[in-house]
Amino acid sequence: MNLSWSRLRAQIIKELLSILRDRRARAILIGPPLVQLFLFSFAATLDVRNVSIAVYDRDGGRWSQELVASIGAATFVGRLVTALDAQQLQEAIERRQVLLAIDIPETFSRDVAAGRPAPLQVIADGRRANSGQVALRYVENIASNLGATIQAAVSSSGGSLAIRHWFNPNLIYRWFVVPSLAGTLAMFTSLIVTALSIARERELGTFDQLLVSPTTPAEIIVAKAAPALIIGTALGMLMVGAGVFAFGIPFTGSLGLLFLTMLLFILSIVGVGLMISSICATQQQAILGAFATGVPMILMSGFATPVENMPAVLQWVAEAIPLTHFLIIVQGTFVKALPAADVAAQAWPMAVTALVTLSAATVLVRSRLQ
Repeated sequence: MNLSWSRLRAQIIKELLSILRDRRARAILIGPPLVQLFLFSFAATLDVRNVSIAVYDRDGGRWSQELVASIGAATFVGRLVTALDAQQLQEAIERRQVLLAIDIPETFSRDVAAGRPAPLQVIADGRRANSGQVALRYVENIASNLGATIQAAVSSSGGSLAIRHWFNPNLIYRWFVVPSLAGTLAMFTSLIVTALSIARERELGTFDQLLVSPTTPAEIIVAKAAPALIIGTALGMLMVGAGVFAFGIPFTGSLGLLFLTMLLFILSIVGVGLMISSICATQQQAILGAFATGVPMILMSGFATPVENMPAVLQWVAEAIPLTHFLIIVQGTFVKALPAADVAAQAWPMAVTALVTLSAATVLVRSRLQ
């Protein structure tokens, strides 16, 4: 690479000043990411609360009453509706008055007292499939814990059942969302900054000045990549700090490793943004290209849905997305103290992506200069 450090330094300063002097650019880069961090931290959650549940207790015995009392005292339950017959139970579901309907058979208490399996019928509203499945798991845990206590009382062995959740004992969903937002929001910011860089020059007519200058394609790529690398990494680390100090999420890993992988992650995103910018003629096209690329990357990265649940072809595509690997690193660094070997196993695909995209962007820029 034929680089002149004096020319390169001047171009980097020019790029930073063009961003920082633009009032609209400052507002886009600083305000929305911070607002989204605090907004999504509370809104983007799979926790189910204030659930309405209907119960039709045909047994009326000791253990059915204890089951109903345990469900009513659960923190995720907002309202417990008593159904007098099966018709009321069905209507409560059909009218969306409740999310779950529980039918307790007449033999429930006798089966429990005799140590036999005591089945329950739980009906979930399929129109709210995700919430219904989560609430159903909560009810299953309550029934399981109640069964374990009863078994200990009637059994001479005195055994009991204990459920433990590693790394996130209380299943606080914010411990997953906030570290993930450090990657997704930093990715979008870096993608937009780089996507606008060359497109802005071309739209304003200053790109022609680059054509007659002694600047090399490598210098253009480095100068355009540096501001996004600085801004994206700073924003990502700021969100990591917000997760630790503002939201109280435990940080058990290595801050140095996280910083290095953050740099590598942003560099790989910068390569994608420069490829978009080099083929776009206007800033509007660049913004549309950034969103058309960034949204599928987020959806397929494992942030919204597990990668393992996708078809095999989409799983292969997800492996080529840098965010997929960075989410594993940042989530593991927070609550799991991810070992350096595991970090390296997720870092090298991002390095390959950065190498490929930056090389492709250099080729595209060189073709524009010729």
